[in-house]
Formats: sequence, structure tokens, C-alpha cells
Amino acid sequence: MKTLKHATVFLLVIGRILLATAADVIVGDDASLRNAIVAAAPGTQIRILPGLYKGGMHFREIHGSANQPIVIRADDPRNPPRIMGGGNAFHFVNATYLELRDLVLGGTSDNGLNIDDGGDFNTPAHHVVLRNLTIQDVGPTGNCDGIKLSGVTDFRIENCRIERWGDAGQGIDLVGCHRGIIEGNTLRHGRPHVGGVGVQAKGGSSEIIIRRNRFEHAGARGVNIGGSTGLPFFRPEFRGYEAHRITVEGNCFIGSVAPVAFVGADDARVRYNTIYHPEKWALRILQENRMDGFVPCRNGVFECNIVIFRSDRWSEGGVNIGPHTAPETFRFSHNMWFCEDQPDRSRPRLPADVTEEVYGQDPKFRDPSRGDFTPLDGSPAEGYGATALPAP
Repeated sequence: MKTLKHATVFLLVIGRILLATAADVIVGDDASLRNAIVAAAPGTQIRILPGLYKGGMHFREIHGSANQPIVIRADDPRNPPRIMGGGNAFHFVNATYLELRDLVLGGTSDNGLNIDDGGDFNTPAHHVVLRNLTIQDVGPTGNCDGIKLSGVTDFRIENCRIERWGDAGQGIDLVGCHRGIIEGNTLRHGRPHVGGVGVQAKGGSSEIIIRRNRFEHAGARGVNIGGSTGLPFFRPEFRGYEAHRITVEGNCFIGSVAPVAFVGADDARVRYNTIYHPEKWALRILQENRMDGFVPCRNGVFECNIVIFRSDRWSEGGVNIGPHTAPETFRFSHNMWFCEDQPDRSRPRLPADVTEEVYGQDPKFRDPSRGDFTPLDGSPAEGYGATALPAP
């Protein structure tokens, strides 16, 4: 019976391969997967059968084209393959027009997934799509990231679930990345009071949209707009800021010491987010990189957000301001602030002029303790928070 079962499975796989198009490659073991990726050409779809595959795979110069990307995906999205172990489950250098979809990556010592430009800043990796990935159990200690992108432009990360990365790392770490969208993902570290960051954009990163994600105790900082980067690692070159024109919108943040931090950032916008039970501050304004040539952290916008906090987890009026910054250049407008246990203490201490802020009104969510931030009928939160984000 066992031999018959194996024969049936073998014939099923052979049948699937015969039915595949010329651009489809179906793989079911480590060697076949590696060989298929190395041989991939524009238009190739590599369909990985369910099962366990060994991580630590490294690839250079994998190139699709604008109309024919290379796609590496699960053959059955309901039963995705698991690529586990190694330093990185996958590491792609100088990849272009590449999509990874419906895979589980994890159990790695460095990063779950690493994509970079190979150190040549004139040839960034570009047009990379990461969709419906699960990345988990990376590290578990140190500066280990779920997804690490360095020198990547024109990218999308969407509908991924990232859980339990290094305690000093990032769920998604961007170094010198440009024109990207991070949307619809869930980042969950699994426990409060842990270090690290949910999403970080630094090293000269610009024009990044972080939209409609869910951050559940996703590190000490939910989103780090900027950071601290050595000058040789800015891509394509140092321009006086860690991050420029970063938009954080429509997200739900649960916990984190500070859900949002502006760190050496210029012209960043945080709008229409729902922030629930921050552990210390709603936001921080910092300048961690103080070498010559840096502009002070400046020109931030914080608008149309809802912040629900408790008085016993609230410090410095909810906003932490570090030295060598320009907090007076920030703009605060149309935010709702509600101190859950003492509504009369809902007014934050903001460092700049404010416009039409709302204090002390319960936004009346359906079940915030269970993470349901849907406004009830008659809620005063209409026009504020994640559910009010206008369509792009």
C-alpha cells in the first residue's frame, strides 16, 4: 500500500508538470528549487510544491522584465511550502522584476528574507513584489530582521505576516530604499516590552508609503521614520537626512513604547492612524545621527490620528523630544486624544502649534480590548483614525 501511495503521488506530480506551460516550472525538492531559480528567465513562474525546504539560498542577478516578471510562489497557496533555516531563507542580490508569493520563511539566524544591491549603489534592485508571505522566528536575539531590503527601489510588500524577529531587529528594515509601498501587513512580536522596531526606513530612504498595516506589540517603536546609519551605507548618496517623504497612514498600532518615531527625518507625514495603549509616548522626535551635514529632524505632520492611552503609561505629555531636533517645525492638526482612565487628562503636551485637536472624547470603538477598532454608531471618531483613511 505504501509503494502504491508513493507511485500515485509521483504520477500526480508528473501530470502537473506535463500540464504546466512552458514558462511554468514545478519543483518539489531543494536542488530543483535552486536550479529553477538560477535558470529563471523573464516570464518564468516557479511553483513550489508543499513541503519543507532548506533555507540559506543565495542568488545573484535574477532578472525578469517589466511585462514578464519572475514569480516564485506556492503551487497551492492553501498549503504553502516552508523554507526554513540558514542565515537567510532567501538572499537575492541585484534582483529585478521579481515576485515572491504565498511562502512561509523562518527559523533563520540572520534575516528571514534579504534583498539588496550587492553594494553597488548605481544598480539598485528594483521592481520587487513580496505578497502573502509568512515570516517567523528569526534570530531570536540581536539585530535580525524579518525582511531586510538594502538599495531596493519601486517595491511592494503587501498582505504579509511577520512574527517574532530579533529582539534588536526590525520586522521590515529598509536601508536606502525608494518608491515603495508597505500595505496590509501584520507585524506581531508576540509579547510586550520587547526591543526592536516594526518597520524602519533609514539610510536616505525616500517616498515610502506605510499604509493599512497592523502593528501588535511590534517592538519598542512601531514605525521608525529614519534611524542611525553609517555614511558609507546611504543610498544612492548622503543627502542630509535619514528619511525623506515617508507617509504612515491608516495603520492600527497596539502597544509599543512609542508607536511612531521621527528620527533624523525630513518632511514625513503620519495621518489617519489608530494608536491604542502606547506604553510611554504616542510619538518621539529624535536626532540619533549627529554627524556634520545632517538637517535636524523637522517638518513632520501628525494629523487625523486617534490616540487612546492610560495615565499610568504616559510620559512627558505623550511626546518625547530629543536634542538637536526642530520640533517647532512640526504640525499637529485634527487629532483625537483620549485618556481612557482619566478623560480629564487627555490633553497631550505638544511641541508646536495645533489646529482643531479633540480631547477627552471616547471614540466608542466596538471592542478595542480585543483589537476591534470599528467605530460604533454615533461615534465622535468619524473622520479620524485608521477607518477614516481616504481612498488613494
